[in-house]
Amino acid sequence: MDITKNSYHFIISGDSISKGVVLDEKRKKYIVLKNNYVSILQQRINGVAFNLSKFGATLTYGVNKLKGILAKQKADVVLIEYGGNDCDFNWDEVANTPEENHSPRTDLTTFEQTLRDIVNYIKAKDIIPVLMTLPPLNADLYLKWISNNNPIKEKNILKWLGSITKMYWWQERYNAVILKVAEETHTKWIDIRRAFLLQPDFSKFLCSDGIHPNEAGQKLIAEKILEDIRNNASYLIKAETDKTKICLP
Repeated sequence: MDITKNSYHFIISGDSISKGVVLDEKRKKYIVLKNNYVSILQQRINGVAFNLSKFGATLTYGVNKLKGILAKQKADVVLIEYGGNDCDFNWDEVANTPEENHSPRTDLTTFEQTLRDIVNYIKAKDIIPVLMTLPPLNADLYLKWISNNNPIKEKNILKWLGSITKMYWWQERYNAVILKVAEETHTKWIDIRRAFLLQPDFSKFLCSDGIHPNEAGQKLIAEKILEDIRNNASYLIKAETDKTKICLP
């Protein structure tokens, strides 16, 4: 990358986390947080951040949309954040038929191959791809959320899972694939998951649904990304904010 440019073009391709979606705890409805991690980055990076992220998006959806954008315009850095929806199931179907087999929205093999393909596609365009790991989920809270606090649905989902810990383990597998692809393709990656797990109680950075980062979680993501940029590509940060820290609770 040309480090002498005056401005850089960032593209963020992700799901609801990168869209800035949080749960309004009073109304129990999802809203887009104004002060989300992408908006925080936009204030501090030396350039423009174009957010392609969409609530509910899977990697396949995001890749198709991203390719369409990159066919029309140039970018310097593409930040990729997917996996949370890919590893998810249709929990109503699971609750209704816990004796049957159920498949995730994106199977693990397809997720890995699609991620590898888009990384190579981006690099072929002389653009830097950066992968993000998944924030951890709180399995107990997430189970209550997907079962709508219905004890029968919760019981059936647990019956299908076998153990509540399997929910965390299943998401961890997709996170492991992100690391695998990053390592094998020699791609930059930012360990968002570790930033959460280093907290005394990472659940304080999640909404009550157990999976979406709350406002504090969004700030934590922003600070981790900015920390990595400062350490590895400080020219991407505006000079006046190079040492700015984001206050976390």
